[in-house]
Amino acid sequence: MANIVSTSVQGSGARVVNRTTLSASDTLVYNASASSVLILDNVTGGALTVNIDGADGTTVPVQGIGSVSVAAGYSTGSIAASACVAIPLDSIDQYLKGVITVTGGTGIKATLIEY
Repeated sequence: MANIVSTSVQGSGARVVNRTTLSASDTLVYNASASSVLILDNVTGGALTVNIDGADGTTVPVQGIGSVSVAAGYSTGSIAASACVAIPLDSIDQYLKGVITVTGGTGIKATLIEY
């Protein structure tokens, strides 16, 4: 289990970006006070579906619908081999409560950018 370490890109100049090769189960820390983007680069030979799940996610009230469960986590859907996706974490923040586990992405290169 690896921790996906963030890289801050605040300020000027170039910086080295932390990249993590995902295993069967990894973790990340969501910093709600920063803008964060999780980049998933599928360098494997096959399509993979990543799930991002905060342990404390339960239900969220949605106007016009009612309560929606976020307990199972956020699924990226299938990420094709050689495809790269970016997820603005503030757009899925309801899934990111408590300890956050990332599964299903064995071999994907993950980058967490904060700005």
